[in-house]
Amino acid sequence: MVIIGVIFIVGIMFVSWANGVYNQAVSLQEDTDAQWGNVQGAYQRRADLVPQLVATVKGAAENEHKILTEVTQARAGIVNAKTPEDMELMGKKINTAINLAFEAYPEIKSTQNFRDLQAQLEGTENRIAVERRRYNETAKMFNKHIRGIFRGFALRMLGDDDEFEKKEMFKASAGAENAPTVEF
Repeated sequence: MVIIGVIFIVGIMFVSWANGVYNQAVSLQEDTDAQWGNVQGAYQRRADLVPQLVATVKGAAENEHKILTEVTQARAGIVNAKTPEDMELMGKKINTAINLAFEAYPEIKSTQNFRDLQAQLEGTENRIAVERRRYNETAKMFNKHIRGIFRGFALRMLGDDDEFEKKEMFKASAGAENAPTVEF
């Protein structure tokens, strides 16, 4: 009777241990899958944000270019003035062009817009790098858990053979070592 009791207790301990191993594997697998979702979310953020930022900065730069061209052309006209009346007329045109330009766009902001774009690009890439690193960490924890000899035995006993496959670490695609170019 004692031997049967010991076998029964050992059996319950083994099933409890195997159940804990299985549950931990499920939890780590879900964590890894969720973290990969975070990587995908960071990719989507970049895909949505970067084109909009570039278009905004490009539009502001084109507007400033137009304003500065008009002011420069008006100033160039004053140099070509031959009489004081021409000079006075050109001066009025310059003042009008400058006033209209700065009413429409009171402050030249291209340089700051480009700096802001650079900061957003850097921040976005940093977010992606953090999410990739976190994914690799969770994948490593999952892989370590399922690869133990006794844990692997327990997982095969309680689950399907392909239920807990090793997760691949994030690997950069071919050519990723080359920095992408941003064109305006």
